[in-house]
Amino acid sequence: MSTRIAFLKGHGTQNDFVIVPDPENALDLPPVTVAALCDRRAGIGGDGLLHVVRSAAHPEARHLADRAEWFMDYRNGDGSVAEMCGNGVRVFARYLQRAGLAAEGDLAVATRGGVKQVHIAKPADGTEGEITVGMGRALLPEAGATVTVGPHRWPARNVDMGNPHAVAFVDDLTQAGDLYRAPQLTPAGVYPHGANVEFVVDRGERHLALRVHERGAGETRSCGTGACAVAVAAARRDGADPAATGLPVTYTVDVPGGRLVITERPDGEIEMTGPAVIIAEGEVELGLLTHAS
Repeated sequence: MSTRIAFLKGHGTQNDFVIVPDPENALDLPPVTVAALCDRRAGIGGDGLLHVVRSAAHPEARHLADRAEWFMDYRNGDGSVAEMCGNGVRVFARYLQRAGLAAEGDLAVATRGGVKQVHIAKPADGTEGEITVGMGRALLPEAGATVTVGPHRWPARNVDMGNPHAVAFVDDLTQAGDLYRAPQLTPAGVYPHGANVEFVVDRGERHLALRVHERGAGETRSCGTGACAVAVAAARRDGADPAATGLPVTYTVDVPGGRLVITERPDGEIEMTGPAVIIAEGEVELGLLTHAS
């Protein structure tokens, strides 16, 4: 019996994803299958997997079906379930547009981190329009942590973007090491389920650059929620709080795979703007997949 399924491959600032369309939630995608699909040697390869399902067809999203037709059932590259992925939402929206399931303009996407409002811009200069995602509000828990990499230790700002982040400002991004393994966070109780860890340097006025270790994926070329967390942490470090001043604040955030623009509005909503590209599509035989790691 064939176990061939359709897939696409896309990326947002080189944070890349396997996309599996499954409107009626008919596919069984256990963690081992997701990890095999995301394997870069024996599978298609990706930092994560975007399972495209109608909200009404998924038990975790049925309560959101009246607000968003589509649910982004996001999985990390190791097969584990994640709350949200900012770059993933942009690529998810680009897929819906490509498939004729969404048009330029506004779109609602359900995630485990809530319903995200998306705007697909019109094409400009012969290229696809950038996509803006309303990422929700950042929470700033009081409990902080210390990040340790080799001989280096830094205080980390705790920022929750629907998923947990530890933001450390460093002198040089090379100090983050190879990021194959998760950097040590102490005390462990601050992040009981692990965290994405961002290492950040200043490039200029309201201009930052980062490297990131994502839970379940290792170092990635980009992290949308991480870029948002970094912008919020930098704003507070720099004495900027839109809720207090009534003025939005915008940071340009360079990631290894490109550039994102993050704006925090006075109402607390954070908007992320960046590219999203679908590069390939085809079919894969699940029975031939193995996961090397």
